[in-house]
Amino acid sequence: MGNSPQTHDDGALPVPGTVHIVDLLGTISGKHAKGAQRDIVLVPAPSSDPDDPLNWSPARKSLSTACMGVYTLMVGIASAAIYSVLVPISEDTGLTLADLNAGTGYMFLAFGWGCLFWQPLALQYGKRPVYLISILATMGIQVWAPFTTTNGQWIANKILQGFFGAPIESLCEISVTDIYFQHERGTYIALYALLLAGSNFLAPVFAGFIADGQGWKWVLYWCAIFCAMGFVFLFFFMEETNYSRGTILGHESTPASSSPLSVTPDNEKNVPASPDVEVADSLPETTFKKKTYLDKLKLWQAADLRKPNHLVGMVTRPLIFLTFPVIAYAGFSYGSNLVWFNVLNGTASLILGGAPYNFPAWAVGLSYFSPLVGVAIGSIWTGWIGDRIVLKMARRNGGMLEPEYRLWLFVPSLLLIPFGLILWGVGAAHAIHWFGCVFAMGVIALTNTLGIQLSISYCIDSYKDLSGEAMITVIIIRNTMSFAIGYGVTPWVTNMGLQNAFILAAFAGMAQVATFYIFVKYGKNLRRRSAPRYAKYVEKMASSGLIH
Repeated sequence: MGNSPQTHDDGALPVPGTVHIVDLLGTISGKHAKGAQRDIVLVPAPSSDPDDPLNWSPARKSLSTACMGVYTLMVGIASAAIYSVLVPISEDTGLTLADLNAGTGYMFLAFGWGCLFWQPLALQYGKRPVYLISILATMGIQVWAPFTTTNGQWIANKILQGFFGAPIESLCEISVTDIYFQHERGTYIALYALLLAGSNFLAPVFAGFIADGQGWKWVLYWCAIFCAMGFVFLFFFMEETNYSRGTILGHESTPASSSPLSVTPDNEKNVPASPDVEVADSLPETTFKKKTYLDKLKLWQAADLRKPNHLVGMVTRPLIFLTFPVIAYAGFSYGSNLVWFNVLNGTASLILGGAPYNFPAWAVGLSYFSPLVGVAIGSIWTGWIGDRIVLKMARRNGGMLEPEYRLWLFVPSLLLIPFGLILWGVGAAHAIHWFGCVFAMGVIALTNTLGIQLSISYCIDSYKDLSGEAMITVIIIRNTMSFAIGYGVTPWVTNMGLQNAFILAAFAGMAQVATFYIFVKYGKNLRRRSAPRYAKYVEKMASSGLIH
Protein backbone atom coordinates (compact mmCIF):
# COMPACT_ATOMS: atom_id res chain seq x y z
CA MET A 1 0.00 0.00 0.00
CA GLY A 2 3.00 2.28 0.29
CA ASN A 3 3.02 4.03 -3.08
CA SER A 4 5.46 6.85 -3.77
CA PRO A 5 4.19 10.24 -2.62
CA GLN A 6 5.25 11.87 -5.89
CA THR A 7 2.94 12.72 -8.75
CA HIS A 8 5.86 13.31 -11.14
CA ASP A 9 8.71 11.02 -12.03
CA ASP A 10 11.97 12.92 -12.61
CA GLY A 11 10.17 15.87 -14.13
CA ALA A 12 8.16 13.69 -16.47
CA LEU A 13 4.42 13.79 -16.99
CA PRO A 14 2.25 13.46 -13.89
CA VAL A 15 0.96 9.98 -13.12
CA PRO A 16 -2.74 10.00 -14.08
CA GLY A 17 -4.94 9.63 -11.00
CA THR A 18 -2.25 10.29 -8.37
CA VAL A 19 -3.24 13.48 -6.56
CA HIS A 20 -2.13 15.41 -3.48
CA ILE A 21 -5.46 15.48 -1.67
CA VAL A 22 -4.47 15.99 1.99
CA ASP A 23 -2.44 19.11 2.85
CA LEU A 24 -0.65 17.75 5.91
CA LEU A 25 1.82 20.66 6.22
CA GLY A 26 -0.53 23.45 5.17
CA THR A 27 1.74 24.44 2.28
CA ILE A 28 -0.56 23.91 -0.73
CA SER A 29 -1.97 27.16 -2.11
CA GLY A 30 -5.02 25.64 -3.80
CA LYS A 31 -8.57 25.83 -2.43
CA HIS A 32 -9.40 23.61 0.54
CA ALA A 33 -12.54 22.10 2.02
CA LYS A 34 -14.14 23.84 5.00
CA GLY A 35 -14.75 22.83 8.60
CA ALA A 36 -13.34 19.59 9.97
CA GLN A 37 -11.94 18.67 6.55
CA ARG A 38 -10.06 21.93 5.99
CA ASP A 39 -6.82 20.02 5.25
CA ILE A 40 -8.50 18.37 2.21
CA VAL A 41 -7.41 19.94 -1.09
CA LEU A 42 -10.32 20.43 -3.50
CA VAL A 43 -9.72 18.19 -6.51
CA PRO A 44 -10.49 19.21 -9.24
CA ALA A 45 -9.70 22.86 -8.48
CA PRO A 46 -12.90 24.93 -8.83
CA SER A 47 -12.91 28.09 -10.93
CA SER A 48 -14.09 31.50 -9.67
CA ASP A 49 -17.39 31.23 -11.54
CA PRO A 50 -20.41 30.88 -9.20
CA ASP A 51 -22.10 28.82 -11.96
CA ASP A 52 -19.22 26.35 -12.04
CA PRO A 53 -20.99 23.16 -10.81
CA LEU A 54 -18.16 22.61 -8.31
CA ASN A 55 -19.09 25.98 -6.73
CA TRP A 56 -22.83 25.36 -6.48
CA SER A 57 -24.50 25.69 -3.10
CA PRO A 58 -25.31 22.46 -1.21
CA ALA A 59 -29.01 22.90 -2.08
CA ARG A 60 -28.26 23.34 -5.80
CA LYS A 61 -26.01 20.26 -5.78
CA SER A 62 -28.65 18.26 -3.89
CA LEU A 63 -31.31 19.18 -6.46
CA SER A 64 -29.00 18.12 -9.29
CA THR A 65 -28.30 14.82 -7.49
CA ALA A 66 -32.05 14.31 -6.95
CA CYS A 67 -32.64 14.77 -10.69
CA MET A 68 -29.96 12.18 -11.48
CA GLY A 69 -31.62 9.86 -8.94
CA VAL A 70 -35.12 10.33 -10.40
CA TYR A 71 -33.80 9.56 -13.89
CA THR A 72 -31.95 6.44 -12.66
CA LEU A 73 -35.00 5.13 -10.78
CA MET A 74 -37.53 5.71 -13.57
CA VAL A 75 -35.46 4.28 -16.42
CA GLY A 76 -34.09 1.51 -14.18
CA ILE A 77 -37.56 0.38 -13.08
CA ALA A 78 -38.75 0.38 -16.71
CA SER A 79 -35.85 -1.90 -17.68
CA ALA A 80 -36.45 -4.50 -14.95
CA ALA A 81 -40.21 -4.52 -14.32
CA ILE A 82 -40.94 -7.38 -16.72
CA TYR A 83 -38.75 -9.92 -14.85
CA SER A 84 -41.65 -11.13 -12.69
CA VAL A 85 -44.33 -11.09 -15.43
CA LEU A 86 -42.60 -12.98 -18.25
CA VAL A 87 -44.90 -16.00 -17.84
CA PRO A 88 -48.19 -14.06 -18.24
CA ILE A 89 -46.67 -12.13 -21.18
CA SER A 90 -45.77 -15.46 -22.80
CA GLU A 91 -49.24 -16.92 -22.22
CA ASP A 92 -51.00 -13.84 -23.60
CA THR A 93 -48.83 -13.11 -26.63
CA GLY A 94 -47.73 -16.60 -27.67
CA LEU A 95 -44.08 -15.56 -27.41
CA THR A 96 -41.92 -18.20 -25.75
CA LEU A 97 -39.89 -17.48 -22.63
CA ALA A 98 -36.78 -17.99 -24.74
CA ASP A 99 -38.00 -15.23 -27.11
CA LEU A 100 -38.72 -12.89 -24.21
CA ASN A 101 -35.37 -13.53 -22.53
CA ALA A 102 -33.56 -13.06 -25.83
CA GLY A 103 -35.23 -9.66 -26.15
CA THR A 104 -34.06 -8.56 -22.70
CA GLY A 105 -30.57 -9.80 -23.62
CA TYR A 106 -30.54 -7.58 -26.70
CA MET A 107 -31.84 -4.73 -24.56
CA PHE A 108 -28.84 -4.91 -22.22
CA LEU A 109 -26.48 -5.19 -25.17
CA ALA A 110 -28.03 -1.99 -26.57
CA PHE A 111 -27.73 -0.37 -23.11
CA GLY A 112 -23.98 -0.81 -23.49
CA TRP A 113 -23.32 0.00 -27.12
CA GLY A 114 -25.87 2.83 -27.14
CA CYS A 115 -23.43 4.74 -24.90
CA LEU A 116 -21.23 5.19 -27.97
CA PHE A 117 -23.96 7.46 -29.37
CA TRP A 118 -25.40 9.26 -26.33
CA GLN A 119 -22.27 9.89 -24.26
CA PRO A 120 -20.39 11.88 -26.95
CA LEU A 121 -23.61 13.78 -27.72
CA ALA A 122 -24.00 14.69 -24.03
CA LEU A 123 -20.37 15.78 -23.61
CA GLN A 124 -20.50 17.81 -26.83
CA TYR A 125 -23.94 19.45 -26.67
CA GLY A 126 -25.15 18.97 -23.11
CA LYS A 127 -26.30 16.33 -20.65
CA ARG A 128 -29.70 17.92 -19.94
CA PRO A 129 -31.19 17.36 -23.44
CA VAL A 130 -29.85 13.79 -23.53
CA TYR A 131 -31.49 12.93 -20.19
CA LEU A 132 -34.80 14.45 -21.34
CA ILE A 133 -34.80 12.65 -24.71
CA SER A 134 -33.86 9.37 -23.01
CA ILE A 135 -36.64 9.35 -20.40
CA LEU A 136 -39.25 10.61 -22.90
CA ALA A 137 -38.36 7.92 -25.45
CA THR A 138 -38.41 5.26 -22.71
CA MET A 139 -41.95 6.38 -21.84
CA GLY A 140 -43.10 5.93 -25.45
CA ILE A 141 -41.44 2.53 -25.74
CA GLN A 142 -43.26 1.33 -22.59
CA VAL A 143 -46.61 2.38 -24.10
CA TRP A 144 -45.79 0.46 -27.29
CA ALA A 145 -44.52 -2.72 -25.58
CA PRO A 146 -47.99 -4.23 -24.69
CA PHE A 147 -48.91 -4.15 -28.38
CA THR A 148 -45.93 -6.22 -29.58
CA THR A 149 -47.28 -9.56 -30.76
CA THR A 150 -44.41 -11.03 -32.80
CA ASN A 151 -40.85 -11.93 -31.87
CA GLY A 152 -39.50 -9.32 -34.30
CA GLN A 153 -41.58 -6.55 -32.72
CA TRP A 154 -40.56 -7.61 -29.21
CA ILE A 155 -36.84 -7.63 -30.05
CA ALA A 156 -37.14 -4.27 -31.82
CA ASN A 157 -38.92 -2.82 -28.78
CA LYS A 158 -36.23 -4.07 -26.40
CA ILE A 159 -33.33 -2.93 -28.61
CA LEU A 160 -34.83 0.58 -28.82
CA GLN A 161 -35.43 0.59 -25.07
CA GLY A 162 -31.78 -0.28 -24.50
CA PHE A 163 -30.56 2.28 -27.03
CA PHE A 164 -32.60 5.20 -25.64
CA GLY A 165 -32.00 4.14 -22.03
CA ALA A 166 -28.21 3.86 -22.45
CA PRO A 167 -27.41 7.13 -20.60
CA ILE A 168 -28.38 5.39 -17.35
CA GLU A 169 -25.27 3.26 -17.72
CA SER A 170 -22.52 5.83 -18.23
CA LEU A 171 -23.80 9.41 -18.03
CA CYS A 172 -25.03 9.50 -14.42
CA GLU A 173 -21.55 8.76 -13.04
CA ILE A 174 -20.13 11.69 -15.01
CA SER A 175 -22.90 13.97 -13.74
CA VAL A 176 -21.70 13.10 -10.22
CA THR A 177 -18.08 13.99 -11.06
CA ASP A 178 -19.25 17.32 -12.54
CA ILE A 179 -20.50 18.66 -9.20
CA TYR A 180 -18.59 16.80 -6.46
CA PHE A 181 -14.91 16.85 -5.51
CA GLN A 182 -12.80 13.71 -5.45
CA HIS A 183 -12.99 13.27 -1.66
CA GLU A 184 -16.83 13.32 -1.89
CA ARG A 185 -17.25 11.33 -5.05
CA GLY A 186 -17.40 7.83 -3.59
CA THR A 187 -20.47 8.65 -1.51
CA TYR A 188 -22.48 9.92 -4.47
CA ILE A 189 -21.39 7.22 -6.91
CA ALA A 190 -22.46 4.76 -4.20
CA LEU A 191 -25.84 6.53 -4.14
CA TYR A 192 -26.06 6.03 -7.91
CA ALA A 193 -25.15 2.34 -7.47
CA LEU A 194 -27.86 2.06 -4.79
CA LEU A 195 -30.50 3.55 -7.09
CA LEU A 196 -29.38 1.56 -10.15
CA ALA A 197 -29.24 -1.81 -8.43
CA GLY A 198 -32.16 -0.95 -6.15
CA SER A 199 -34.43 -0.09 -9.07
CA ASN A 200 -33.63 -3.47 -10.63
CA PHE A 201 -34.51 -5.34 -7.44
CA LEU A 202 -37.52 -3.18 -6.52
CA ALA A 203 -39.26 -3.27 -9.91
CA PRO A 204 -40.14 -7.01 -9.87
CA VAL A 205 -41.76 -6.58 -6.42
CA PHE A 206 -44.14 -3.88 -7.65
CA ALA A 207 -44.68 -5.58 -10.99
CA GLY A 208 -45.93 -8.79 -9.40
CA PHE A 209 -48.66 -6.99 -7.46
CA ILE A 210 -49.64 -4.75 -10.41
CA ALA A 211 -49.94 -7.78 -12.67
CA ASP A 212 -52.15 -9.57 -10.12
CA GLY A 213 -54.45 -6.57 -9.71
CA GLN A 214 -54.53 -4.98 -13.20
CA GLY A 215 -52.90 -7.41 -15.61
CA TRP A 216 -49.36 -7.53 -17.04
CA LYS A 217 -49.97 -4.71 -19.56
CA TRP A 218 -50.45 -2.26 -16.70
CA VAL A 219 -46.94 -3.09 -15.47
CA LEU A 220 -45.68 -1.42 -18.64
CA TYR A 221 -48.24 1.38 -18.54
CA TRP A 222 -47.21 2.27 -14.99
CA CYS A 223 -43.58 2.34 -16.11
CA ALA A 224 -44.65 4.84 -18.80
CA ILE A 225 -46.49 6.92 -16.18
CA PHE A 226 -43.41 6.94 -13.92
CA CYS A 227 -41.24 8.07 -16.86
CA ALA A 228 -43.73 10.85 -17.70
CA MET A 229 -43.62 12.09 -14.09
CA GLY A 230 -39.82 11.91 -14.19
CA PHE A 231 -39.71 13.90 -17.44
CA VAL A 232 -41.75 16.73 -15.94
CA PHE A 233 -39.54 16.82 -12.84
CA LEU A 234 -36.34 16.85 -14.90
CA PHE A 235 -37.61 19.49 -17.30
CA PHE A 236 -38.26 21.99 -14.52
CA PHE A 237 -35.43 21.13 -12.12
CA MET A 238 -32.52 19.48 -13.95
CA GLU A 239 -29.70 21.90 -14.68
CA GLU A 240 -26.89 21.45 -17.20
CA THR A 241 -23.64 20.33 -15.53
CA ASN A 242 -21.30 20.59 -18.53
CA TYR A 243 -18.65 23.20 -17.77
CA SER A 244 -15.48 23.84 -19.77
CA ARG A 245 -12.82 23.85 -17.07
CA GLY A 246 -9.88 26.25 -17.15
CA THR A 247 -7.41 23.72 -15.80
CA ILE A 248 -6.72 20.02 -16.16
CA LEU A 249 -6.30 17.58 -13.27
CA GLY A 250 -2.61 17.50 -12.44
CA HIS A 251 -1.98 20.99 -13.88
CA GLU A 252 -3.94 23.08 -11.38
CA SER A 253 -0.86 24.88 -10.15
CA THR A 254 0.12 26.01 -13.63
CA PRO A 255 -0.91 29.60 -14.38
CA ALA A 256 -3.78 29.65 -16.85
CA SER A 257 -1.92 32.02 -19.12
CA SER A 258 1.07 29.73 -19.56
CA SER A 259 -0.30 26.20 -19.34
CA PRO A 260 -0.26 24.49 -22.75
CA LEU A 261 -3.18 22.36 -21.62
CA SER A 262 -5.40 25.06 -20.14
CA VAL A 263 -8.46 26.52 -21.81
CA THR A 264 -10.63 29.50 -20.98
CA PRO A 265 -14.19 28.71 -19.90
CA ASP A 266 -16.61 29.81 -22.60
CA ASN A 267 -18.93 31.52 -20.13
CA GLU A 268 -16.41 34.10 -18.87
CA LYS A 269 -17.56 37.65 -19.62
CA ASN A 270 -15.41 40.79 -19.53
CA VAL A 271 -17.83 43.03 -17.66
CA PRO A 272 -17.26 45.63 -14.93
CA ALA A 273 -16.66 44.22 -11.48
CA SER A 274 -19.61 43.99 -9.13
CA PRO A 275 -19.50 43.65 -5.33
CA ASP A 276 -21.72 40.54 -5.36
CA VAL A 277 -19.70 38.63 -7.99
CA GLU A 278 -16.50 36.79 -7.14
CA VAL A 279 -13.56 37.93 -9.30
CA ALA A 280 -11.02 35.43 -10.62
CA ASP A 281 -7.64 35.88 -8.90
CA SER A 282 -5.58 35.63 -12.07
CA LEU A 283 -7.90 37.82 -14.15
CA PRO A 284 -8.82 40.89 -12.06
CA GLU A 285 -11.11 42.36 -14.74
CA THR A 286 -13.00 39.13 -15.41
CA THR A 287 -16.40 38.56 -13.81
CA PHE A 288 -19.17 36.05 -14.34
CA LYS A 289 -22.82 36.58 -15.11
CA LYS A 290 -25.03 34.36 -12.96
CA LYS A 291 -27.65 32.22 -14.70
CA THR A 292 -31.31 32.99 -14.23
CA TYR A 293 -33.88 30.21 -13.76
CA LEU A 294 -34.92 30.57 -17.44
CA ASP A 295 -31.27 30.21 -18.46
CA LYS A 296 -31.18 26.91 -16.57
CA LEU A 297 -34.28 25.67 -18.44
CA LYS A 298 -32.68 26.07 -21.87
CA LEU A 299 -32.11 22.78 -23.64
CA TRP A 300 -28.72 23.88 -24.93
CA GLN A 301 -26.17 26.17 -23.31
CA ALA A 302 -24.42 28.70 -25.54
CA ALA A 303 -20.99 27.44 -24.44
CA ASP A 304 -21.78 23.88 -25.61
CA LEU A 305 -23.03 25.09 -29.00
CA ARG A 306 -19.84 27.11 -29.59
CA LYS A 307 -17.48 24.18 -29.08
CA PRO A 308 -15.88 22.62 -32.19
CA ASN A 309 -17.56 19.37 -33.19
CA HIS A 310 -15.52 16.35 -32.07
CA LEU A 311 -18.21 13.65 -32.09
CA VAL A 312 -16.24 11.30 -34.37
CA GLY A 313 -13.23 11.34 -32.04
CA MET A 314 -15.44 10.76 -29.00
CA VAL A 315 -17.04 7.74 -30.67
CA THR A 316 -13.73 6.13 -31.67
CA ARG A 317 -11.65 6.86 -28.55
CA PRO A 318 -13.67 4.57 -26.21
CA LEU A 319 -12.68 1.66 -28.46
CA ILE A 320 -9.03 2.77 -28.30
CA PHE A 321 -9.30 2.92 -24.51
CA LEU A 322 -9.72 -0.87 -24.50
CA THR A 323 -5.90 -0.89 -24.69
CA PHE A 324 -5.59 0.97 -21.34
CA PRO A 325 -5.19 -1.89 -18.79
CA VAL A 326 -6.80 0.03 -15.90
CA ILE A 327 -9.91 0.89 -17.96
CA ALA A 328 -10.17 -2.66 -19.33
CA TYR A 329 -9.88 -4.04 -15.78
CA ALA A 330 -12.60 -1.68 -14.52
CA GLY A 331 -14.92 -3.02 -17.25
CA PHE A 332 -14.01 -6.63 -16.47
CA SER A 333 -14.46 -6.07 -12.73
CA TYR A 334 -17.86 -4.45 -13.24
CA GLY A 335 -19.03 -7.12 -15.67
CA SER A 336 -17.77 -10.11 -13.70
CA ASN A 337 -19.42 -8.88 -10.50
CA LEU A 338 -22.65 -8.31 -12.40
CA VAL A 339 -22.54 -11.91 -13.66
CA TRP A 340 -23.75 -13.08 -10.24
CA PHE A 341 -26.68 -10.65 -10.42
CA ASN A 342 -27.61 -12.29 -13.74
CA VAL A 343 -27.19 -15.76 -12.23
CA LEU A 344 -29.45 -14.76 -9.34
CA ASN A 345 -32.18 -13.41 -11.63
CA GLY A 346 -31.87 -16.41 -13.94
CA THR A 347 -32.35 -18.95 -11.13
CA ALA A 348 -34.67 -17.17 -8.64
CA SER A 349 -37.91 -18.54 -10.15
CA LEU A 350 -36.28 -21.95 -10.72
CA ILE A 351 -35.19 -22.30 -7.07
CA LEU A 352 -37.89 -20.46 -5.09
CA GLY A 353 -40.77 -21.32 -7.42
CA GLY A 354 -39.89 -25.03 -7.52
CA ALA A 355 -39.90 -27.80 -4.93
CA PRO A 356 -39.48 -27.79 -1.98
CA TYR A 357 -40.22 -24.05 -1.62
CA ASN A 358 -43.01 -23.66 -4.20
CA PHE A 359 -43.24 -19.88 -3.78
CA PRO A 360 -46.07 -18.24 -5.74
CA ALA A 361 -44.99 -15.44 -8.11
CA TRP A 362 -45.83 -12.68 -5.62
CA ALA A 363 -43.69 -14.36 -2.94
CA VAL A 364 -40.75 -14.63 -5.35
CA GLY A 365 -41.20 -10.91 -5.95
CA LEU A 366 -41.25 -10.14 -2.21
CA SER A 367 -37.99 -12.08 -1.75
CA TYR A 368 -36.30 -9.26 -3.68
CA PHE A 369 -36.53 -7.08 -0.57
CA SER A 370 -33.50 -9.01 0.69
CA PRO A 371 -31.31 -7.79 -2.21
CA LEU A 372 -32.54 -4.25 -1.50
CA VAL A 373 -31.12 -4.51 2.02
CA GLY A 374 -27.87 -5.92 0.62
CA VAL A 375 -27.62 -3.06 -1.88
CA ALA A 376 -28.09 -0.49 0.90
CA ILE A 377 -25.38 -2.06 3.09
CA GLY A 378 -23.00 -2.28 0.11
CA SER A 379 -23.59 1.37 -0.76
CA ILE A 380 -22.80 2.51 2.80
CA TRP A 381 -19.59 0.44 2.81
CA THR A 382 -18.26 1.69 -0.52
CA GLY A 383 -19.56 5.25 -0.14
CA TRP A 384 -19.67 6.89 3.28
CA ILE A 385 -17.27 4.44 4.95
CA GLY A 386 -15.13 3.96 1.84
CA ASP A 387 -14.43 7.69 1.41
CA ARG A 388 -13.13 7.85 4.98
CA ILE A 389 -10.94 4.76 4.60
CA VAL A 390 -9.41 6.12 1.39
CA LEU A 391 -8.68 9.52 2.98
CA LYS A 392 -7.06 7.80 5.97
CA MET A 393 -4.80 5.84 3.62
CA ALA A 394 -3.92 9.06 1.77
CA ARG A 395 -2.92 10.70 5.08
CA ARG A 396 -0.63 7.75 5.84
CA ASN A 397 0.91 8.20 2.39
CA GLY A 398 2.02 11.80 2.94
CA GLY A 399 -1.29 13.23 1.68
CA MET A 400 -1.06 11.51 -1.71
CA LEU A 401 -4.13 9.60 -2.91
CA GLU A 402 -3.77 6.65 -5.28
CA PRO A 403 -6.90 5.29 -7.05
CA GLU A 404 -5.87 1.77 -6.05
CA TYR A 405 -6.66 2.56 -2.40
CA ARG A 406 -10.35 2.17 -3.17
CA LEU A 407 -9.78 -1.38 -4.47
CA TRP A 408 -9.00 -2.56 -0.93
CA LEU A 409 -12.74 -2.24 -0.26
CA PHE A 410 -13.13 -5.43 -2.36
CA VAL A 411 -11.64 -7.51 0.52
CA PRO A 412 -15.07 -8.51 1.98
CA SER A 413 -16.08 -9.82 -1.46
CA LEU A 414 -13.34 -12.48 -1.26
CA LEU A 415 -15.50 -14.21 1.37
CA LEU A 416 -18.97 -12.94 0.59
CA ILE A 417 -19.12 -13.96 -3.10
CA PRO A 418 -18.34 -17.68 -2.51
CA PHE A 419 -20.42 -17.68 0.70
CA GLY A 420 -23.47 -16.19 -1.03
CA LEU A 421 -23.26 -18.44 -4.09
CA ILE A 422 -22.79 -21.65 -2.08
CA LEU A 423 -25.60 -20.75 0.33
CA TRP A 424 -27.87 -19.98 -2.64
CA GLY A 425 -27.17 -22.89 -4.98
CA VAL A 426 -25.80 -25.67 -2.79
CA GLY A 427 -28.22 -24.72 -0.01
CA ALA A 428 -31.16 -25.00 -2.39
CA ALA A 429 -29.88 -28.35 -3.67
CA HIS A 430 -30.01 -29.61 -0.05
CA ALA A 431 -33.41 -27.99 0.62
CA ILE A 432 -32.26 -25.65 3.40
CA HIS A 433 -34.87 -23.39 5.02
CA TRP A 434 -36.16 -20.75 2.62
CA PHE A 435 -34.71 -17.97 4.79
CA GLY A 436 -31.20 -19.21 3.93
CA CYS A 437 -31.88 -18.76 0.23
CA VAL A 438 -33.42 -15.32 0.72
CA PHE A 439 -30.47 -14.28 2.92
CA ALA A 440 -28.10 -15.45 0.17
CA MET A 441 -29.89 -13.16 -2.29
CA GLY A 442 -29.02 -10.19 -0.08
CA VAL A 443 -25.37 -11.23 0.17
CA ILE A 444 -25.06 -11.60 -3.62
CA ALA A 445 -26.71 -8.21 -4.15
CA LEU A 446 -24.29 -6.63 -1.66
CA THR A 447 -21.27 -7.91 -3.61
CA ASN A 448 -22.88 -6.74 -6.85
CA THR A 449 -23.11 -3.20 -5.43
CA LEU A 450 -19.43 -3.31 -4.43
CA GLY A 451 -18.58 -4.29 -8.00
CA ILE A 452 -20.59 -1.41 -9.48
CA GLN A 453 -19.26 1.37 -7.26
CA LEU A 454 -15.61 0.35 -6.89
CA SER A 455 -15.10 -0.44 -10.59
CA ILE A 456 -16.62 2.89 -11.67
CA SER A 457 -14.69 4.87 -9.05
CA TYR A 458 -11.37 3.24 -9.96
CA CYS A 459 -11.80 4.15 -13.62
CA ILE A 460 -12.90 7.74 -12.92
CA ASP A 461 -10.24 8.38 -10.25
CA SER A 462 -7.51 7.05 -12.56
CA TYR A 463 -8.45 9.05 -15.66
CA LYS A 464 -10.76 11.83 -14.48
CA ASP A 465 -10.30 14.12 -17.50
CA LEU A 466 -11.21 11.30 -19.91
CA SER A 467 -13.80 9.64 -17.66
CA GLY A 468 -16.74 10.62 -19.88
CA GLU A 469 -15.35 8.50 -22.69
CA ALA A 470 -13.61 5.89 -20.53
CA MET A 471 -16.96 5.02 -18.91
CA ILE A 472 -18.28 4.06 -22.36
CA THR A 473 -15.46 1.51 -22.61
CA VAL A 474 -16.26 0.14 -19.15
CA ILE A 475 -19.98 -0.22 -19.93
CA ILE A 476 -19.39 -1.84 -23.34
CA ILE A 477 -17.23 -4.51 -21.66
CA ARG A 478 -19.72 -4.95 -18.82
CA ASN A 479 -22.85 -5.27 -20.95
CA THR A 480 -21.23 -7.51 -23.55
CA MET A 481 -20.30 -9.88 -20.70
CA SER A 482 -23.87 -9.68 -19.34
CA PHE A 483 -25.30 -10.43 -22.79
CA ALA A 484 -23.08 -13.50 -23.12
CA ILE A 485 -23.83 -14.89 -19.65
CA GLY A 486 -27.58 -14.42 -20.18
CA TYR A 487 -27.53 -17.18 -22.78
CA GLY A 488 -25.46 -19.54 -20.65
CA VAL A 489 -27.00 -19.43 -17.17
CA THR A 490 -30.01 -21.73 -17.64
CA PRO A 491 -28.30 -24.55 -19.61
CA TRP A 492 -25.26 -24.37 -17.30
CA VAL A 493 -27.33 -24.87 -14.15
CA THR A 494 -29.59 -27.45 -15.83
CA ASN A 495 -26.69 -29.58 -17.13
CA MET A 496 -24.42 -29.42 -14.06
CA GLY A 497 -27.07 -29.39 -11.37
CA LEU A 498 -27.42 -26.78 -8.65
CA GLN A 499 -24.72 -28.12 -6.33
CA ASN A 500 -21.91 -28.56 -8.86
CA ALA A 501 -22.79 -25.39 -10.78
CA PHE A 502 -22.66 -23.17 -7.71
CA ILE A 503 -19.54 -24.75 -6.21
CA LEU A 504 -17.84 -23.91 -9.51
CA ALA A 505 -19.40 -20.43 -9.46
CA ALA A 506 -18.14 -19.83 -5.90
CA PHE A 507 -14.51 -20.55 -6.78
CA ALA A 508 -14.77 -18.66 -10.08
CA GLY A 509 -16.22 -15.66 -8.22
CA MET A 510 -13.48 -15.71 -5.61
CA ALA A 511 -10.77 -15.92 -8.29
CA GLN A 512 -12.39 -13.12 -10.29
CA VAL A 513 -12.58 -10.66 -7.39
CA ALA A 514 -9.03 -11.55 -6.26
CA THR A 515 -7.72 -9.91 -9.44
CA PHE A 516 -8.06 -6.56 -7.62
CA TYR A 517 -4.75 -7.31 -5.90
CA ILE A 518 -2.94 -7.36 -9.27
CA PHE A 519 -3.98 -3.73 -9.75
CA VAL A 520 -3.25 -2.79 -6.13
CA LYS A 521 0.31 -3.98 -6.82
CA TYR A 522 0.85 -2.90 -10.44
CA GLY A 523 -1.88 -0.32 -11.09
CA LYS A 524 0.23 2.76 -10.46
CA ASN A 525 2.99 1.55 -12.77
CA LEU A 526 0.40 0.86 -15.48
CA ARG A 527 -1.03 4.37 -15.03
CA ARG A 528 2.49 5.84 -15.17
CA ARG A 529 3.19 4.05 -18.47
CA SER A 530 -0.09 5.33 -19.91
CA ALA A 531 0.70 8.98 -19.03
CA PRO A 532 1.99 10.08 -22.50
CA ARG A 533 -1.07 8.67 -24.29
CA TYR A 534 -3.39 10.06 -21.63
CA ALA A 535 -1.84 13.52 -21.94
CA LYS A 536 -2.22 13.42 -25.73
CA TYR A 537 -5.94 12.69 -25.58
CA VAL A 538 -6.55 15.15 -22.72
CA GLU A 539 -4.82 17.97 -24.59
CA LYS A 540 -6.93 17.23 -27.65
CA MET A 541 -10.15 17.41 -25.60
CA ALA A 542 -9.04 20.44 -23.58
CA SER A 543 -8.30 22.48 -26.71
CA SER A 544 -11.90 21.83 -27.77
CA GLY A 545 -13.41 22.82 -24.41
CA LEU A 546 -14.49 19.24 -23.65
CA ILE A 547 -12.81 18.90 -20.24
CA HIS A 548 -15.66 19.24 -17.73
